[in-house]
Amino acid sequence: MWRRIIYHPEVNYALRQTLVLCLPVAFGWLLGDLQKGLLFSLVPACCNIAGLDTPHRRFFKRLITGGSLFALSSFLLQWLSLQQVPLPATLFVMALVLGVTGEIGPLHARLLPASLIAAIFTLGLVGNMPIWGPPLLYIGGTFWYGLFNWFWFRLWKEQPMRETLSLLYRELADYCEAKYTLLTQLTNPEKALPPLLARQQKVVDLINTCYQQMHMLAANRDHNHRRLTRAFQVALDLQEHIAVSLHQPEEVQKLVERSHAEAVIRWNAQTIAVRLRELADDMLYHRLPSRFTMEKPLLGLEKIARRHPENPVGHFCYYHFSRIARVLRTQRPLYRRDLMADRQRRLPLLSALRSYLSFKSSALRTAARFAVMLVFGSVLALAFNVPKPWWILMTIMFVSQNGYSATRVRIQHRALGTLAGLIIAAAALRLAVPESLVLLIMLIITLVSYLFIRKYYGWATIGFTVTAVYSLQLLSLNGAHFLLPRLMDTLMGCCIAFGGMVWLWPQWQSGLLRQNAHDALEAYQDALRMLLGSEASPQKLAWQRVRVNQAHNALFNSLSQAMQEPAFNTRYLNDMKLWVTHSQFIVEHINAMTILAREHTMLTPALAQSYLQSCEIALQRCQQRLAYDGPGQDTNILQGEAENQEGPMTIMERHVKRILEHLSVMHTISSLAWSQRPHHGKWLVRRLRKG
Repeated sequence: MWRRIIYHPEVNYALRQTLVLCLPVAFGWLLGDLQKGLLFSLVPACCNIAGLDTPHRRFFKRLITGGSLFALSSFLLQWLSLQQVPLPATLFVMALVLGVTGEIGPLHARLLPASLIAAIFTLGLVGNMPIWGPPLLYIGGTFWYGLFNWFWFRLWKEQPMRETLSLLYRELADYCEAKYTLLTQLTNPEKALPPLLARQQKVVDLINTCYQQMHMLAANRDHNHRRLTRAFQVALDLQEHIAVSLHQPEEVQKLVERSHAEAVIRWNAQTIAVRLRELADDMLYHRLPSRFTMEKPLLGLEKIARRHPENPVGHFCYYHFSRIARVLRTQRPLYRRDLMADRQRRLPLLSALRSYLSFKSSALRTAARFAVMLVFGSVLALAFNVPKPWWILMTIMFVSQNGYSATRVRIQHRALGTLAGLIIAAAALRLAVPESLVLLIMLIITLVSYLFIRKYYGWATIGFTVTAVYSLQLLSLNGAHFLLPRLMDTLMGCCIAFGGMVWLWPQWQSGLLRQNAHDALEAYQDALRMLLGSEASPQKLAWQRVRVNQAHNALFNSLSQAMQEPAFNTRYLNDMKLWVTHSQFIVEHINAMTILAREHTMLTPALAQSYLQSCEIALQRCQQRLAYDGPGQDTNILQGEAENQEGPMTIMERHVKRILEHLSVMHTISSLAWSQRPHHGKWLVRRLRKG
């Protein structure tokens, strides 16, 4: 029982965050200096936003960098204010200078908002501490935060990676179960496929997260992570076999009508799903897996395949289910991969600076957006005679996310949570409660809030608002005066953040759809060149298959976010939704072809070259239609292959022909989608350009 509590992801995270915040407060209270303990507990908020609690092979180097930036930002804001430099100018310059971190790498990009928040926190301390006080506070707080997290991760070994792998196995179980539950409904793909597509993309998202964690930890060189590396390779094998699809709904219907295949196939899928959930729990709670076999379900499937040899569905399901069963039984991957095939190095500072000084840099646009929003917030505060607008500026930083949809949801949760928290705090401040009991209640509220923060940000905001009010009450005995001004500050900050996300160089995902679709087609082309060419290395094929899944995942995520953007052409998005559905079919065929190529089920060189030429022509036609609205050629790319067909069609040929069919449909959809595109901004440019 204790394992399920202590190793549960939300409980483990909440305990870590609560202890790192509350232990300084407890020490300060015991030593008779509660105020310094409360101030010390502010630093972990900056460290959390900077991602300094992320396990990394350069963990202490990142801590030194983060702490130095926090202290420097705090010192500069105080020194420039003493030099009578206006606050808007200070924040504008700091945001643009610190923005170069976004060009170095995604993890370094989180140092920009964290450093700005450190400077904003300093606004509340100006006049109450000497100029060297806040920088020392940030250095000491970062050192405490890093030391505590280092000890925590040593105590709970491999826990972050175990949590991600557990989620991946659970998502694979849900995907496998859902896919074969909808076995007889695939005749209507418009209704049956969207839920499967969403589950498939969740799986790919978690695979990407695992890759990032392994790169950050250099797991290929760490003997302590060998078991988890092997578990991840097993997950890749499982995803490869679960994601493939036969796409012959007529044959499925025939087999279901002639036998009890539907019940047997679902029996196999549910057996696999149950086992995957057991493995997910075993991985998360540090248990050894039990023995596993699924001989009886496979035996039933084998009998159906023997009795209906003319129907490919039984053979297809038996082949993939037997491979999945073998992986689950042995807990070993079918073959070894080079998990570090994508050895992307972070950009050096000078190269990052050169790339940053370009109007095409997304990091520059992000930094400029923060700079303008902070300038507007500080100018607005000066207009309302607010001398220290730290709450407005902090709200702007906390609710600003990468995309429109995420920012909108965060703003809603922040505003409503703050309102509810202030109402609760206003009622609670009327009660005469001893200081020791107040601290105990704050501890409980903090723990409960961190239990919910990753899934229910609004509920967590209620708790954090209550603790913020009581912190000010304990620091300066003015918690009641905090209520109405902070509500107004929160609303102003949310409005500024929303306006900045909508009007200040927004990266609308709808505008990126064409480029992401073009990149996905390029990934498909590279994979087909390997599969139909002379490249047969299992490691290279496996990595290219992952790249194909990642490219399609980026496209699907762009479409999902674009569907939530305001005032956009829904007809264009509906056409692109159908385009993405056919793109998913191609991904599944490439998954299946990768398995066949690894087992040396190949075509003759002449036939493979002929099919490769047809595929490249079809892919280039789709790319041209996405990028340019000029006249297209409506030739039948399947006609030549039909004339050259001799003898029975192999499985590999069947997959290639279906890919060509999907590309033909995608070309037609691209023509329709282009005519439905918006007619403003970048959409007036006829040719597609990166950047």
